[in-house]
Amino acid sequence: MDSLAEILDLLGSWTWWIAATAFFVLELLAPGVFFLWLGAAAVIVACLTLVVDTSWQLQVAIFAVLSVITLLVSRRYFSPAAIESDQPNLNKRAQQYVGQVYLLEQPIVNGRGVLGIGDSIWHVTGPDLAAGRRVKVTGADGVTLTVAPAEGPG
Repeated sequence: MDSLAEILDLLGSWTWWIAATAFFVLELLAPGVFFLWLGAAAVIVACLTLVVDTSWQLQVAIFAVLSVITLLVSRRYFSPAAIESDQPNLNKRAQQYVGQVYLLEQPIVNGRGVLGIGDSIWHVTGPDLAAGRRVKVTGADGVTLTVAPAEGPG
């Protein structure tokens, strides 16, 4: 450990600037957003060491605590679940049809059938119904739509 202490004493705050740069480079090379927050913690420690003279043990402890804090904050505020979209079903094509009413072009037999929506053909599950009936899409499981008879004429 003497060599680590000597390096930290010799380089001072430059140690943390170098560490931050290394973390940012790793962030560019590795998928995900993990090393960015470690780099941010290193930058904070580097700025702190410019202002306050602290021992290397305290610097490492501050870096460890800041790393955990920045990771937790990033998971809380920047996770995909936290980001709301104006089109939440954009890449979930089947979910876009839930709640819509369509005309059944082919009958549903033994709980399985086919429904044409626009220029697409979808496999459907639901009660046995004759062709020409109006059906409402009530759910989607992968590429299979669940339908039920729709209210109204048809």
